[in-house]
Amino acid sequence: QVQLVESGGGLVQAGGSLRLLCAASGRTRSPYAMGWFRQAPGKEREFVAVTTWSYGVTDYADSVMGRFIISRDVDKSTAYLQMNSLKPEDTAVYYCAEAVDYSTTTEDGYDLWGQGTQVTVSS
Repeated sequence: QVQLVESGGGLVQAGGSLRLLCAASGRTRSPYAMGWFRQAPGKEREFVAVTTWSYGVTDYADSVMGRFIISRDVDKSTAYLQMNSLKPEDTAVYYCAEAVDYSTTTEDGYDLWGQGTQVTVSS
């Protein structure tokens, strides 16, 4: 059974950086893509970034473009989200997710989700 486990969240001051990790275990085949989403209090979950697994093709939400970088280590079955120049509005629970068939920015395209990791940015 495949599991995704996020880590790396925490409390950081505005302007600071964090790196989130999403480690997969139990895989028997590679996903097509890995994505990061986030959900702030009182808001719906939203797309943050996605990378294809084999070729590392990436896409980002406009709100994080130029500040966040998504990457993956195929050998370690781990995806990363490097978050720089953090803002208070980046405060949310961050989730990684795995898409089996195609790369997408919508939740419906993802087949497996992690439990989330809290990121809090203080002003």
